[in-house]
Amino acid sequence: MPRLHRALVLIGLLLLSHNACAQKLRLVADGWPPFTDSTLVNGGLATDIVSTALARAGYATEFEQVPWARAILGIGEGRYDVLISAWHSEERTRIGQFSAEYLLNRIRFIKRKDASVEFDNLQQLRAYPVAVVRGYAYSREFDEDPQIEKVPVRDFAMAARMLTAERVKLAVEDEYVARYYLARESPKVRNAVEFLPKPLSENSLHILVSLKNPEHEQIVAGFDREIAAMKADGSYARILEMHGM
Repeated sequence: MPRLHRALVLIGLLLLSHNACAQKLRLVADGWPPFTDSTLVNGGLATDIVSTALARAGYATEFEQVPWARAILGIGEGRYDVLISAWHSEERTRIGQFSAEYLLNRIRFIKRKDASVEFDNLQQLRAYPVAVVRGYAYSREFDEDPQIEKVPVRDFAMAARMLTAERVKLAVEDEYVARYYLARESPKVRNAVEFLPKPLSENSLHILVSLKNPEHEQIVAGFDREIAAMKADGSYARILEMHGM
């Protein structure tokens, strides 16, 4: 009997091990510091939150960083299981299932501290050249307004320097992203600019789980459950704090 018991235990452990391997989820994102970046601690803020929540829900994960277009294509084809950072869109519901919101992106304008610039409506922006990161979307109304002079730049770091040099009147960026880049700029740049109070838009951040994964509903349910639990037990706040947020 003891030998039989040991054999049954061994079989059970082997089955559990096999099941755990089968449940390993392939996470994907593009480089978007401080949210997702393989050079940052635990892959960045969003990667850390998502992998922690999924681990608590019983899923092992591995993270790959690829260009955005490849990430979306991979979710649609089932080569990846979870897109870490996605804004909701109807088009994307055809390739994946969205979780509930787990972070909020606030898109804000940044100006020079000594500039008399205000933002209450889009019409006011038509008087100012605005630095925008090439290829990014901010809000449909802003993006599609032909009367707003948008100056395309490589990244927000360039936008901040142009703002300091008075080559543009405004820059626009997600607040977390802007704070991340400004913290790495010289005091001359960092101390010369400030956020305008009113955000351009607020976009909820979700994971997008590939519909090709047969357990996409369970994955989303487990993720949402653990995000709520992390907020309740303080571990969510500790991750934000660890990443300087």
